[in-house]
Amino acid sequence: MKKVYSVEEYIETNAHFEDALLTLRHLIHTTELQETIKWSAPVYTIKDKNVIGLGAFKNHFGIWFFNGVFLKDNHNLLVNAQDGKTKALRQMRFESLEEIDKDLVLAYIKEAIENQKLGKEIKPVRNVKKALCIPNELQNLLDNASAFRLAYEKLTPGKQREYCEYIIEAKREATKQSRLEKIIPMIVAGVGLHDKYK
Repeated sequence: MKKVYSVEEYIETNAHFEDALLTLRHLIHTTELQETIKWSAPVYTIKDKNVIGLGAFKNHFGIWFFNGVFLKDNHNLLVNAQDGKTKALRQMRFESLEEIDKDLVLAYIKEAIENQKLGKEIKPVRNVKKALCIPNELQNLLDNASAFRLAYEKLTPGKQREYCEYIIEAKREATKQSRLEKIIPMIVAGVGLHDKYK
């Protein structure tokens, strides 16, 4: 995709749908949405929150509703571009200028604006940290040596995880034991497994 720096340049780049894109842009300009360029495409925001975007492709063009999943869509105009992957985003697609029902499109845009004002949006899910899995060899040491356990508990969760994974990754029992012997003084000293590389 060609990098563009203005909506005019985007429309010029997609000249095969120029009239249609100008029509949609004019409709959007009748609302309070602010026009900007993001990801080399026109995006319309309210209070810096993405509400809709314009998109043009080889055979179709349309409007992206960033939180379109919350639109009522009584007329079944919206599609999910990637079923099973896209959670909130919905598209309203057209193949020609004549397909645009201005009043209907404007109603969807106004509903999207209202939904954004109400705070309706799907928040991105952050990667949930896996529970720390302490290998048996290390757990035995922690259970039987209180000074060692205190030193281990003072480590950051990240350093604890590094040590656990270091033991778990060893295939042979002898390797697990030699690794355990190596890390005991490091844990007591309060250093992480990879600190010397940081």
